[in-house]
Amino acid sequence: MVFKSAYQLWHPLSVLNLSIWPVLLLVFSQRSMAFDPLDPFGNITIKWDVISWTPDGYVATVTMNNFQMYRHIMSPGWTLGWNWAKKEVIWSMVGAQTTEQGDCSKFKGGNMPHCCKRNPVVVDLLPGVPYNQQISNCCKGGVVSSWGQDPSAAVSAFQVSVGLAGTSNKTVKLPKNFTLLAPGPGYTCGPATIVPSTVYLTPDRRRKTQALSNSIYVFLLVKNCIKPYFFTF
Repeated sequence: MVFKSAYQLWHPLSVLNLSIWPVLLLVFSQRSMAFDPLDPFGNITIKWDVISWTPDGYVATVTMNNFQMYRHIMSPGWTLGWNWAKKEVIWSMVGAQTTEQGDCSKFKGGNMPHCCKRNPVVVDLLPGVPYNQQISNCCKGGVVSSWGQDPSAAVSAFQVSVGLAGTSNKTVKLPKNFTLLAPGPGYTCGPATIVPSTVYLTPDRRRKTQALSNSIYVFLLVKNCIKPYFFTF
């Protein structure tokens, strides 16, 4: 069922159509104890976008948008976790790092994965890291402004190279059981729902690139939080 209202016409969530090859789109809703009557539609959206294939997996850009109007993610910042669906590993990351490497003993030689845990936990890098470890909107120590107070700073992002993952839309399995921790009562997410493919607009705004597969939209419905609605493009 599609829920539409005048609110959707101007709310920032209605324009989430700028991504490359979107694989996963997650919406994290506030728990009931964090409900803000001045911002009942506030949430944090996480996109998992595959941007290229590698010999044993893919490279994804993970983008977090804080669409809460007044609630910042303050220091010590966000912590993002998930479970792999298969036996994936993280070969490398840009703009973030996992808190543990895990057991990578089955890999021999000098090319060791960044993380071999089945349930990696990721944190943002601190400001001032070398440029070759940065991407746009990274490296703020996990601090993210609210959309209502500073939209340009209400985003955080990192890049992850995933191995042992499959090399096509048919063989890649999506991560599951995402968790988002931040100062305060925390966030959670619900089951995934397929939504239409998103579209990437080039920086010169003269060309659109259609995504190769449908996105997945996840929403948690809890007491005092908004009802779920789906985006149409």
